[in-house]
Amino acid sequence: MDELDRSILAALEKHGRISNAELADRVGLSPSPCLRRVRRLEETGVIRGYRALIDPAAVGRSLRVFAGVRLVRHARPDVVAFERAVVRLPEVLFSHHVTGNFDYLLHVEVADLSAYEDFHANKLAGLPGVAAVTSYVTMKTISADTA
Repeated sequence: MDELDRSILAALEKHGRISNAELADRVGLSPSPCLRRVRRLEETGVIRGYRALIDPAAVGRSLRVFAGVRLVRHARPDVVAFERAVVRLPEVLFSHHVTGNFDYLLHVEVADLSAYEDFHANKLAGLPGVAAVTSYVTMKTISADTA
């Protein structure tokens, strides 16, 4: 990966729907070599995909919660069972295996506090191997969703 690839990635992180012609112009290439580079970055997995950033409130997910989860045991079968179950929960946008006081840090989005209470009691707490959940309700998001 060279500086041109990094420039392409930086432009795509900010403007995922940019045309190839405009991208090529921004990074100082002609369209054909630029497209070849983009395709190579896609094929090698550097670019994993393209997404739309959705306003959570517009789709009924106004409450963002970070949930720290501790497991009862750290035996491989228990970890695998938890991970297989947590990725099936549509309320969980991201799940990170972390070090520190928790084993996992989950990014959860739901409609409101009542919906989170239901999610916590009826889904999250019942996942395999969960010993404890500590929830952090977000009051305001300060940083942007993109680079």
